[in-house]
Amino acid sequence: MDLISEVIRTVRVGSAGARLIRQTDPRGLRFSAFTGSGFHIVRRGTCWLITEHGEPVRLGPGDVVLSSSGAAHGLSATPRVLADLPECVMGPVPPEPGPADFEFLCGAYRFEHGGAPQYLRALPDLLAVSPEYERLPRLRALMDLLAADIAAGTGPGTGATLPALLDLVLAEVLRQWHDEQDTSGRPRADDPGIAAALREIHENPQRAWTVDQLSSAAAMPRTAFTRRFTAVIGRPPMKYLTTWRLGRAARLLRESDAPLAAIARQVGYTSEFAFSAAFRREYGTSPGGFRRTPVLLAGG
Repeated sequence: MDLISEVIRTVRVGSAGARLIRQTDPRGLRFSAFTGSGFHIVRRGTCWLITEHGEPVRLGPGDVVLSSSGAAHGLSATPRVLADLPECVMGPVPPEPGPADFEFLCGAYRFEHGGAPQYLRALPDLLAVSPEYERLPRLRALMDLLAADIAAGTGPGTGATLPALLDLVLAEVLRQWHDEQDTSGRPRADDPGIAAALREIHENPQRAWTVDQLSSAAAMPRTAFTRRFTAVIGRPPMKYLTTWRLGRAARLLRESDAPLAAIARQVGYTSEFAFSAAFRREYGTSPGGFRRTPVLLAGG
């Protein structure tokens, strides 16, 4: 099962934003924690990734930092303490004109309700990736397109092009990170039994699934299935089922004008009341309130 594709589908519920930052202040910048996921791409110069507890990590042109679930961090010309860095003012702020010692792109998905997808929350808070651009020329091309799209400003079509480019960059960075990891001895997300159960959940969320039914779909004993599923996905089967159903409901609320009762049935709830209660627990707001909240193009 392609979990990276599921991540991309899930983050689209949030507000997509991006900006270019040119930095001349040697003190660097601090990025406060936020509800969402984001990344930085070094375009020019070198710097250090600063975290609250880890050792500084040196970055150079082309390196990417992935903030999987919005953890606080900083970028600085020299190793420093995170609290000593000036805070970056978020929003659609234009880059400083003229040459700069350090230049980087920021992209982010911000969630008004709920948090980052479970798959991203299961990753380390901050990942530094050095892509192999010779092997992945499309990633370089995507980064150049993202930079050009940001430079073009909020013109016609930006509401479609910017989120699409962020989706593609995030997918490529996650692929690259996974390629760099030693996966020996660890559960694989393409485990045939787990993939079969996930496929059933994703394609038929309206069914009244039980753990026994899902373990049968996976052709595994119930106890072994539950243990394996939790190890691979990061949460038990029924918890994942609930999260998937409500995530799909959130997308339907954003992308369609279907009545709430119809959406409830499509994602496996027998009543609008039960659906609304579960949705509020997951997203902190009612389905109607979620639908009325506009998705904005936010600054990175």
